[in-house]
Amino acid sequence: MAKLTAKQKRFCDEYLIDLNATQAAIRAGYSSKTANEQGARLLANVSVQEAIAKATAERSKRTGISQDRVIQELARIAFVNPQNVINPKDASVKADATEDDLACIQSVKVKTMDGAKGKSVEREVRLNDKMKALELLGKHLGMFKDKLEVDADMDLNITIDYGEADIG
Repeated sequence: MAKLTAKQKRFCDEYLIDLNATQAAIRAGYSSKTANEQGARLLANVSVQEAIAKATAERSKRTGISQDRVIQELARIAFVNPQNVINPKDASVKADATEDDLACIQSVKVKTMDGAKGKSVEREVRLNDKMKALELLGKHLGMFKDKLEVDADMDLNITIDYGEADIG
């Protein structure tokens, strides 16, 4: 791997913050007027690509965050059965809910109120967005295409008809 300049190294570090090449170029000291072009040029540089890939792999190893782990977490949210998590009688979290089921919980609120007729308890268990998780998994699997991809060999014939010419 070729040696990076100090500015290129700084770009790599900044790029890993938000994966925004233009902003990374600006923070690394490149002109804001040309940051868009500089960012694209830097991302096309093989040495910069290698440095970013290496740093990304090191961060993934250090944090334990990987694509597989993200997909697994999305699957936990997408495929949860709410009946396995929430007791419908009192809106409480079931004591026998599995770790996978509990991973889908976004929040739990319990509000206790004293009133003239005694104490009352209001509970709310919110699950993460199941539809969004399914959508993200579907996109990952290539199930939903925003663009139609056509791969075909075609001949184009153009015929121009000027009608019958009346000569004479």
